[in-house]
Amino acid sequence: MEHRFSGPSFTIGIEEELMIVDAESLALSNAIESMLEDAPLGEIKPELHESVLEVSTDPCRNTVEAGGQLRALRKQVSETAAARGLAIGAAGTHPFALWEDQRIVARPRYRDLIADLRFVARQEVIFGCHVHVGLDGPEKAVHVANGMRVHVPVLLALSASSPFWRADETGLASSRMPIFRAFPRVGIPPAYADWTDYQRRIAFMQESGVIADYTYLWYDVRPHPNFGTVEIRVMDSQTRVEHTLGLAALIQALVRELAEHFDAGQSLSDYPYEMLDENKWLAARHGLDGEIVDLPSRDQVPTKELARRLLARAREHAQDLGSEAELEGIEDLLQRGNGAQRQRVVYEANHDLREVVAEIVAATAV
Repeated sequence: MEHRFSGPSFTIGIEEELMIVDAESLALSNAIESMLEDAPLGEIKPELHESVLEVSTDPCRNTVEAGGQLRALRKQVSETAAARGLAIGAAGTHPFALWEDQRIVARPRYRDLIADLRFVARQEVIFGCHVHVGLDGPEKAVHVANGMRVHVPVLLALSASSPFWRADETGLASSRMPIFRAFPRVGIPPAYADWTDYQRRIAFMQESGVIADYTYLWYDVRPHPNFGTVEIRVMDSQTRVEHTLGLAALIQALVRELAEHFDAGQSLSDYPYEMLDENKWLAARHGLDGEIVDLPSRDQVPTKELARRLLARAREHAQDLGSEAELEGIEDLLQRGNGAQRQRVVYEANHDLREVVAEIVAATAV
């Protein structure tokens, strides 16, 4: 398998899936094609449904550079939307949308997905945030991807911003997680022994005809050979851009920590898959308000406590990378609540989901 794991290491790229809504009704709008008419190629892209758009930064040295690009992209799509009577919002789900009302984008990949996955793909009206971090070797990329698995639950708890689904208060901090779980090849990824093992197992799936290539593996963490990155995909889309950048800064720092771990010749701890998956469920259910198991121990501890530990470990790495200031976004999530908690506060006032969407749209603007 060809790859581009050639460095420079720790460059960062951010992808955000955003919702397109009617400015008056605040319902999702099937308007991506009109939005793309004035969009620069490569920076703004369609997704599976016509009511979703994706913005993506270039590879950047740090979150300061990425933040400048991301704010410019949000501003651009918000202005483009406003000129068409539309608005842009960012959260893990749209609180009252029905998937039955959403059209599929007229692109071969997405039509093929519907033909293959049927209802499972049609009902996937969800919005995620993906962070890519560059690395300078394929063996290192596999090591880092394996090591990031244990951090997935905390990243999900911090980013959880989808407590509503189909006008229902679900009781979950991240409804997006179980919705996406219906897809094949998602969730906590398998651990790979090394780059050769990764190539062999991907080739087995391709030669069996079940996937066209590795991009049909939608795991929470995956090596991305074409980009030369490790991609972290577990997060709900973030309403506030400073929270996106905080998560990106934290991820970049954790990747650097694991890369240094690899360079030092150290081995990763062996965590039971079922406990990684259980911690992820607990994070989706309770967000930052709950507890998860402090692996490799058997003790449940407050999720916020684990998040603060990760934050403390990340600071020196983030400082070296020029991304320390953006970690304030993580502090804000821990002190004032994640997106799910903030949406519930708005909802509790009047039990009005349109009010929740209005707040999402207002806070998405930069």
